[in-house]
Amino acid sequence: MNIKEFVNKYTNHPVLFVGTGFSLRYIKETFTWDELLAHAAFELKGNDNYYLDLKYKNQVEGKYNYPMIATAIEKQFDETLMVDCESKFEELNAEFYDNMREHKNVSRFKLYISRLLSNYELKEQQQKEILELKKIRKNIGSIITTNYDTFVEDIFEFNTLIGNEILLSNPYGSVYKIHGCVNQPEKIIINNDDYIKFNERYELIRAQLLSLFIHNPIIFLGYSVSDDNIKQILKTIFTYVNPNTNEAEKIRSNFLLVEYEEGSNNIKITDHDIDIDGFPTIRINKLKTDNFLELYEELSRLYLPVSAMDIRKVQNVVKDIYTGQGGIKVSITEDIETLKNGEKVLAIGSLKTIKYEYHTTSEIMEKYFKIIDESNHQLLELIDKHKIQSNQYFPIYGFSKIQPKLKNIDKLKTIQNSKVENVFKGVTDIGNEHGTIDEILSDGKISNSKEILAIAFGIMKDRIELEDAEHFLRNFRDKKTTNYRKLLCIYDYKRYSSEENDL
Repeated sequence: MNIKEFVNKYTNHPVLFVGTGFSLRYIKETFTWDELLAHAAFELKGNDNYYLDLKYKNQVEGKYNYPMIATAIEKQFDETLMVDCESKFEELNAEFYDNMREHKNVSRFKLYISRLLSNYELKEQQQKEILELKKIRKNIGSIITTNYDTFVEDIFEFNTLIGNEILLSNPYGSVYKIHGCVNQPEKIIINNDDYIKFNERYELIRAQLLSLFIHNPIIFLGYSVSDDNIKQILKTIFTYVNPNTNEAEKIRSNFLLVEYEEGSNNIKITDHDIDIDGFPTIRINKLKTDNFLELYEELSRLYLPVSAMDIRKVQNVVKDIYTGQGGIKVSITEDIETLKNGEKVLAIGSLKTIKYEYHTTSEIMEKYFKIIDESNHQLLELIDKHKIQSNQYFPIYGFSKIQPKLKNIDKLKTIQNSKVENVFKGVTDIGNEHGTIDEILSDGKISNSKEILAIAFGIMKDRIELEDAEHFLRNFRDKKTTNYRKLLCIYDYKRYSSEENDL
């Protein structure tokens, strides 16, 4: 079975389980657990002998006890920095003492890890893959990760849940950071005591996550088949679910382990048997490849009746109803037409009597780049529910690339062509000596009222690079204005219209 065939079987939103290898793939300077501890020890001692000694002391049959190694390094951090306050760790030491004065008990070692991993740069050669990764956001229910860095939540814009927050969460649109996060160094799980406490309370976290494992497809990224995290998850599930039942088989068929193999373009999914102490052999699906782009493209194309983003919105409404936030009023009706206008509407009833139109055309234009980035074809179906007038600016070209099944594409292209043409009708080209938007905005000879026209000419005449125009539009101060919509339509036309479609 190939990736496309496997993903197309999904009937629910997949959950990603993300490990260290995921960050290693996309971040320029990051570490495995071993590399992180080795780096910290080297920074502390100036050589690798100290770390090698620790590994020697904390091994059984060649398997290293990293929590015990981390415990020793953490102790050494405290002992060294207490004496040497003016070393290269001076700022770190100052932060530690400031925290203590505020009764925040965070070790110097965890502060060091937080500082080390908080700022990251992405690998330039992976930009295409990262762009495709962003597009799967609309179809991902939630993410579980053992990583400390914030790469996953930055890409997906999900809510971060750490520690006890996991127990009080809604599953959709969440990143479960089960080993902690650099943004809350006090909750980082790395030393032996941390893991003992984690395992004591992990039963509750397991119970919270178990429903995700049972009801959703699970895709493991950044792990190997021998990883203890994989085995622990499988052990958790099949402790509660009899491995010989149909339910167990359904769970197994939903599991996909994506294992990295350098240079491989493989897209075939195979069976893989995992041996776990106390359990019969458990068979899961494995994709061994370096072709993550193919996986992301298929996840982006996955069409489910409701997008994961819409479910997150509904959850937020329900949460407001539970809490009574903002004095929210609940009305129950079989006819949505009897409801008064409100900020939020949660409609429950027959599709024959209830119409769902969440985004106005204005909101769609305001979120133009997010929709394009995510290839959000589900949301774009709403365009057919709107009557777009001939005097409206609306950027259909880019949207039609994502959702080519829209009924009124040709009509809307005609409207957009006409609106773009009218921008330049009867006016003189201005700002033609400038090749960037910044040059136009800083030219005192061009009045404020003419700046947008000068930028429009620059985009249309290919003097201004489309990347420059995109950056300007993404950061446009007020996306409700005619000026934004006008420039957006021109940008959209230049970026996505076919070459033979001349004005």
